[in-house]
Amino acid sequence: MAEHFTCDVLVVGSGPGGYVAAIRAGQLGLDTMLVEDGRLGGTCLIRGCIPSKALIEAAEKFEQAGINASGNSVIGLSADKPKLDFKKTIAWKDGITETLSSGVAGLLKAAGVRVVSGWAVFENAKTCTVGDDKITASNVILATGSKSVELKGLPFAKNGEGVVISSTEALDLTSVPKKLAVVGAGYIGMELGIAYRKLGAEVTFIEAAKTILPGFDKQLSAPVSKWLRDHDVKVHTSSFAQSVSTKAVSTKGGKHSLTYTDKNGEEATLACDKVLVTVGRIPNTEGWGLENMAVDMDGMFVKVDNKCRTAMGGVYAIGDLVGEPMLAHKASAQGEMVAEIIAGKKRTFAPEAIPAVCFTDPEIISVGLMPNEAKDKGLEFTQGKFRWAANGRALTTGTADGGGFVRILALKSTNRIIGIQAVGRHISELSGEFVLAIEMNATLEDMAGTIHAHPTLSEAAMEAALSALGHPIHSV
Repeated sequence: MAEHFTCDVLVVGSGPGGYVAAIRAGQLGLDTMLVEDGRLGGTCLIRGCIPSKALIEAAEKFEQAGINASGNSVIGLSADKPKLDFKKTIAWKDGITETLSSGVAGLLKAAGVRVVSGWAVFENAKTCTVGDDKITASNVILATGSKSVELKGLPFAKNGEGVVISSTEALDLTSVPKKLAVVGAGYIGMELGIAYRKLGAEVTFIEAAKTILPGFDKQLSAPVSKWLRDHDVKVHTSSFAQSVSTKAVSTKGGKHSLTYTDKNGEEATLACDKVLVTVGRIPNTEGWGLENMAVDMDGMFVKVDNKCRTAMGGVYAIGDLVGEPMLAHKASAQGEMVAEIIAGKKRTFAPEAIPAVCFTDPEIISVGLMPNEAKDKGLEFTQGKFRWAANGRALTTGTADGGGFVRILALKSTNRIIGIQAVGRHISELSGEFVLAIEMNATLEDMAGTIHAHPTLSEAAMEAALSALGHPIHSV
């Protein structure tokens, strides 16, 4: 029998923004309901951040095993040629996502959140139907996330069983394709393309921009470009994918052929078994009654203020739905904030910096302003750099090669740190220190004067600060 539920807070979507908002609202004593059509955890946990990092880790181990088998291990290891049971790899990945999804369910239950399984469709700003049931809430938090952009000439295969796939299907393949074409050389395409190259696929990138990883400057992307060259990965920049044919390119292998326009404007073809399209993401705004909620839009995104309030009172929107950066940790921070605002706390969303990490080989991280951004703002700044190859811990873990570094930018007038960028293997683990320094308005003297444990990778941040101050210790 159909029921009509009421609650203080209704959260739509259980991704990193939605489930965090629901948990915090429950902790604050608010009667909270969460609606989710799929598994708890959303894109990041189920078909994005977490499973992709699992695949990247498996690929790294497989590549290293191959190096050991080749007799080229610099530390003297040798082994038989590794074999890959890819179905088992995917099952291991799925086990991780299931563990985390179950963990989210447990956390929601502990916070007293009522979870409703189904698809919410709003008839007005505060009331939606889920199946035969109806829910009316005093406050609504929209956390519907985003989806992969689909190209007109390269529609995604239904059920992920065809040639053209998105990042979601790339994480659920049953075998490693012999030839993989990746359309889009941004962070998602690069992460997955590099992982599949390590797993044995022949990978080619088609990128419309003039460079790979267009969100990062050339200094940061150069070590990744070197890795691609060293591993025979072809990259066609200033090129545009057009269509895919089920007819193979003669004599070139591959079951299919991808047609694209190269940098000279000429038509070319590429042999492939799968085409992975990673040209960006767009917010999920269709199919759930957003048009009935009287909220304003900002282009494709829902327009919000610095408290994530929409034009409709009592309706909030967070995460990918409200614009760039489309990152899980931004969504989580907004979700927690909105729950506290509804509970009566004074909060605004005004972070000094939001870290961006690219899990390529080597990894890239950027927090705060990059040099070109600081120049565009007319800021006078100084910068210091420390090479990854001079860090003792990086050398002992075999991660020092590849041209990595840590770079710090600070205002000349005060030495306040305004940006930190780095590239190197496992550099993502330093993101917390980098963003904390900027959030707390740390100066170069603060960073340089903080005693960092030796030998650790974090010493590179201290050394970069010393370099910016003009008196580096372990570099010249």
